[in-house]
Amino acid sequence: MGIFSKAFKKTNEGFFQKLSRAIVGKSKVSDEVLDAIEEALVSSDMGVDTTLKLVEKLEERVDRDKYMSMEELVEMLRDEIAKLLNVTEDSVDQPVVPFDFSKKPYVIMVVGVNGVGKTTTIGKLASILKNQGKKVVIGAADTFRAAAVDQLQIWAERAGVDIVKQAMGSDPASVAFDTVKSAVAKDADVVLIDTAGRLHNRIDLMNELTKIRNVMRKVVPDAPHEVLLVLDGSTGQNAFQQAKEFSRATDVTALAVTKLDGSAKGGVVVGIVDQFKFPIKFIGIGEGIDDLKVFDKKEFVKTLFTVDDIK
Repeated sequence: MGIFSKAFKKTNEGFFQKLSRAIVGKSKVSDEVLDAIEEALVSSDMGVDTTLKLVEKLEERVDRDKYMSMEELVEMLRDEIAKLLNVTEDSVDQPVVPFDFSKKPYVIMVVGVNGVGKTTTIGKLASILKNQGKKVVIGAADTFRAAAVDQLQIWAERAGVDIVKQAMGSDPASVAFDTVKSAVAKDADVVLIDTAGRLHNRIDLMNELTKIRNVMRKVVPDAPHEVLLVLDGSTGQNAFQQAKEFSRATDVTALAVTKLDGSAKGGVVVGIVDQFKFPIKFIGIGEGIDDLKVFDKKEFVKTLFTVDDIK
C-alpha cells in the first residue's frame, strides 16, 4: 500500500460510500446523482467554491459525453481534480526535497497555529534533510509556549541536528537572528525557524513575522527563502480559515498538510490548492519521524479517486 493509499483510505471510503448509494442501479447521471456528488465533495472538505466548480464541469461533460458507469464517473472526477492541481499525464515525479538549495543557507520560516503539528513537522523535515546530506540548524523562535522549546529540542536530538534556543519569553526575532548567524558560521545548508503559533489578531501576527524576517535579513539579505505554512488537514474548514489569515499576514510560499492518516477530510488538500494557489510540498501521515512525505500530486489524484475500495 502506497503512502497516499494509507493516508487517504478513510477519505476514499467516506466519499465513495455516499456516492455509490446515490448511483447504484442508475444508467445515467441524474440531478439526484449530481446532488449526491456535491454533498460528498463538500463533506470531504473540498470547500463550497471548489465543489461548485467541479460539479459544473461534471454537468458539462455529462451533457456532452453521457454517463454509463461508475468507472466513467470516477474518471471524470479524477480528470477535473487533476486539472485543479495542475497534474498532467507527463507530470514528472517530485524531487526528493522540493527546495532550491543553490542559496546557502536556505532559510525556511515555518508558521501555523498551535496544535497543527508545526513543531513535529520541523523535526521530521530536519530528519529528511539530514538524511539527504544537508547540514541543518533549527531555531526555536516559538518562545511563548512553555513546551515548545523543549519539544523542539527533543526533535532536534532525534534528527541529529543543531538547535539554537533562548529562555522562554525571549524575543523571537533575537532567536531567529542568532540561528541564522550560527548557521552561516557553521556553513550550514538549511535553517528551519519555528515561530509562535498564536493567532490573536492579524496585526500582531504580521508585526512579529515581519520583525523576524527583517532581523534575519541582516545576516542573509534575501531570507526567508521559503515560508512554509503548516495546516491540520483533519480540521476541514478551519484549515481554510488559517490559510486565509496567514496569507494575509505573511508571504506564504508553500504548505505542509498534517494529520491526514486518520482523516476522512482529505478533500481539503484540493480545496486549499484551488482557492489559495499555494503548492503543497509535504503531507504528514503519522507520528513517526519518517511520516512526513513529499507531496506527489499525480499519485494523490490516482489514490483519492479509485473504485477499488468499494467493489
